[in-house]
Parts: sequence; structure tokens; C-alpha cells
Amino acid sequence: MRQQFSTLSLVLLSLALFSVGSHSRLVGAQTHDEKMTPARSVDGQVLRSTGMPSVAIEFDEEFKYAGTQSFVLYDVANCEQHFFVDADDKGRVKGLYWIQFEGYLPDNTKSYNYKVTKTVDIGGLDFIADAYARTTVGSTGNPNSDGNRARAFLESKGFDVADHIMSQRLVHLIGDDKRNELMIIYSEEITSRGLTAADVSEGGRAYIYWDDLAKGLLDRALKNMKLTRD
Repeated sequence: MRQQFSTLSLVLLSLALFSVGSHSRLVGAQTHDEKMTPARSVDGQVLRSTGMPSVAIEFDEEFKYAGTQSFVLYDVANCEQHFFVDADDKGRVKGLYWIQFEGYLPDNTKSYNYKVTKTVDIGGLDFIADAYARTTVGSTGNPNSDGNRARAFLESKGFDVADHIMSQRLVHLIGDDKRNELMIIYSEEITSRGLTAADVSEGGRAYIYWDDLAKGLLDRALKNMKLTRD
């Protein structure tokens, strides 16, 4: 399912990925003190969820399942993360899918609200789509953020996540109240191609290529996975 890249694409691929902030919920309400256990299951390359939403997501065989973790995020939402990783034999991450099911706890009235500039249909579900480049060098913000927890989890499994990445975030909001969501973040490292997050950000030396880079990133994110509604 992987694509061949043009010279321009390879230059652009050196962007940055890995972000924070998305949400989707565990099946079955839990209180702050309850032990959290994953509510989804993985069989080979397929991640299956029986609710919130009911979907099956199959990933290209080059992305190996790295595991899951669950926690209460910022004391307001249940969060369940799953990871499929494409890494070399030394554990250096070339690309990854970070899938997150998140939903607000019943003791609050919060709902998810995103600025929508682009949407895509994936398996009959609407996803808000945005792309960005990020670096994890220096300050990485709140250590309890979902992004920092994701990175720490991958590192605990022996993976080396690049300092500069480019990411495609896809968010499906569930229900009219928008209190639950499914987030999929597809990321690629750009360090090995001599690019930094600053290079592909506004004002950077490669920013002129950003639109092409973002388009290629989204194409690959969709190409290497298949979502069906259960």
C-alpha cells in the first residue's frame, strides 16, 4: 500500500509530525478512580471498536501493532490510545498511526470544538482534517497531555521517535452533542531528509512546498489504512 515518492515529495517528506490534543471515549463509563482497561481489540492488522464509534480499521502490514494504553485525560475525559508503527531494526520510527478514542466524563458538560477548514470521508464517516509539522525538541508542554503520554509510551516500548515530524490529524466527532470522538494521527519523520519543523512552517526555507507536502501526507495516510463501519 506504500507509494513511490517523487524527488520533490522526498524533500517535502522531511517535515514534522506528532501533535497533541484529540479525543474519543471508552465503551462503558468509568470514574476517576476505576482502573482503566482498553475497550477495543486488535487482531493482526485490524483494530476493532464495538462502539463510540463501531468501526474496524485495517492498517498496511508495514505498520506493526505497538500496543495500547488508557487513562483519564486532564481529569475530564476517558482516553484510549492504540499505535501501529513502521520502524527500522533499531526502533527508529519512520511513520506511525496513533489512534485515539476519547470522550468526556459524565460529571461535566464539555463538548469538542474544532476549527474546520477541511473534511474528508473515510468509510462513510466525516473526518475533520488538518496537517502540521512539529518538533519535540525543547519544551513539550504538559507532561500529562495525550501527545506526551503517547511519546512516552512508544519510548517505553523501545521506539525512537524523531525530533521533527509531519502529521495528518483526522477527527470524527460522534453524536449531536459532540462529547466523544475518534482521532487518527498519521505521522512521518523528516529528520533523516534534512528537514526540520521550522523549515516547513510559515517563513521556513521549504514552506513553499507545504501544500504539496500536506497533500502527499494525506494521500499516504488514507492509502495505508482502510476503515469500515461495523
